Amino acid sequence: QVQLVESGGGLVQAGGSLRLSCVVSGSIFSRNAMGWFRQAPGKQRELVARITSAGSTNYADSVKGRFTISRDNAKNTVYLQMNSLRPEDTAVYYCNALIYSTAVATWGQGTQVTVSS
Repeated sequence: QVQLVESGGGLVQAGGSLRLSCVVSGSIFSRNAMGWFRQAPGKQRELVARITSAGSTNYADSVKGRFTISRDNAKNTVYLQMNSLRPEDTAVYYCNALIYSTAVATWGQGTQVTVSS
């Protein structure tokens, strides 16, 4: 049974930074790509960053150059460093294991990020 536990969200002013963490239980972590998603009120959940098991990354255009995804395989943890935050980054952020760009595990509770202008 895979469990995903996100943390690190909070309230920050525009231009600020946050670092999100996601601890993944189960063997799925080492062999799967991992992704960070976000869901703003009234909007669909979107994939914003992806990292393969080998460490290759890609990003949604909206966060490229500001967000950095990384993983620590020894700790079964994936991170999202978010810099130069904007009010439009406000959302609940979730991590998940991926097959291509499709989430495959049950969603965790997410972590709320709120960026004030």
